[in-house]
This record gives sequence, structure tokens and C-alpha cells, in this order.
Amino acid sequence: MSDTVLPAPAASPPARRWRLRHALLLINVAAVAGALFLWWLSTATGWIAPIFLPAPHDVWHAAQMTMRDGELWIDVATSARRVFLGFGLAAVVAVPLGVVMGVWAPAKALMDPFVSLLRPLPSITWIPLTILWLGIGEAQKVAIVFMGSWIYVLLYTVESTRRVDPLLIKAARNLGAGDLTVMREVILPGSLPGIIAGLKVTLAIAWSCVLTAEMIAAQSGLGALIWQAKDWGNLPLVLVGMLCISLTVLVADWLMVRLEHVLLPWERSRRS
Repeated sequence: MSDTVLPAPAASPPARRWRLRHALLLINVAAVAGALFLWWLSTATGWIAPIFLPAPHDVWHAAQMTMRDGELWIDVATSARRVFLGFGLAAVVAVPLGVVMGVWAPAKALMDPFVSLLRPLPSITWIPLTILWLGIGEAQKVAIVFMGSWIYVLLYTVESTRRVDPLLIKAARNLGAGDLTVMREVILPGSLPGIIAGLKVTLAIAWSCVLTAEMIAAQSGLGALIWQAKDWGNLPLVLVGMLCISLTVLVADWLMVRLEHVLLPWERSRRS
């Protein structure tokens, strides 16, 4: 009897997911390495003058100098504290209010005129008033972050709550569920993915708010660092401040993803 060559068994779904994740990670690393190489090449060959874009080693040297004296860590911690205080306060206020507006039409009708008036206002427009009300201390920076971010958390929460499938709500009520049960078992789980997505988007907006406040009325923080470096003509230090903002937001996004995995295990299994 002739030998029969059997086909190799197909890779299991976990193995395919593992290979896909590592392939995507390699693409990420290659993209960053390629961008750094182009940056180095453009400055080393003189395609871009240092006055417009400093070389990577100059940026690294500026970062080392500020890290050595501890100034950079202080500025990162100061800005992060302001952001998370203002952002946390915005979430505490806006998420419950958004859920109520999403499920109760009179509350939405009551708040809609104020939302329409406040939504077009960027955070910078609140700086004169907050300085008059609160001075130029920490409370003013936190207030700017709050005023610049709470409205977006509210809008994401309202829309996420209203997008819960009404058939699920009707089915729960037909099974005898009361209002609190429907809220706990249907509306909140159904709207939570959208709410968390809105929080992740708004966190980046909160960083832009604190930087605006620090550039105008602050002696510490990444915004103040960038503005002072601009006044000194220290472009490498400006880029150090910008990179610190990006890295800090990346870390915050990673933490939000971990929180999402804990709070939404059904979403994790569905996406995988």
C-alpha cells in the first residue's frame, strides 16, 4: 500500500491570534524605527535645518539634561495630576448625568439648551473667567480641564445610552424586570463600551486643555516647559515636552484598555 501524506493540521485559533498579535507588533516596531531613521537622515544630510527640526541625538541630550536634574519628572507629574483630577471630576459628573439624560427624556430636554450653548466653547475661552474666579493656582488648571472635557464625556454617555437596543429593554421588562434591574442588567452593560470609548477620546482632549492653561498661566507642567523652551529658542526641549505628552497619553490609553478588559469581558472575547 502506498504511503499517504496527510496535510498538516491547521493552527488552533489561539495560535493564530498569537501570531497575528506578534505580526502587528513587528509592524508597529518597524514603523517607529522607519520614522526615526527618516528623522535622523533628514537632519544628518541637511535636508531639514536644525532650526526647524533638531536631530534625534539633540532631543535625547535635552531629555537627559532635564531628567538628570529632576525637572522633567516634576513637570510630567504636575501635568498628569492636573489632568486626572479634572478628568476624573468630569467623569464623575458627566457619566451619571449622561445616563439619566439618555433614559429620561425630560432630563435631556432640560439640559439640551445648556449643552448646545457650552459645546462650541473651547477650553481656552474659560481661562479669563477661571483666573478671575480661582486665581492662577492648581484649582484653576483643574477647572480648565473639567470645563474642556466634561461636555464630551456627557455627549458620549448620552449617545451610548440611547443606542442600547430597545428590544433588549422590552424583553427584560416582559420577563418582569423593574427599572433598577433594567438599568443594572441591560442599559449599563450595553452602554459601557461606548462610554469607555468616549472616556479614552476625551482623555486626549483633557491633555490639550491642561497644556493650554499651563502655557498661559503656569510656572510648572509640560505646557509651561514647552512655552519656556520656545522663549529660550531651545527647540530640542520643546520636542522633549511634546514626546512626554504623547508617551503619557499612550500609558493612559494602555491603562484604559486594561480597565476595559476587566469591566467588559464579553467584549474581549467577542473582539478576539
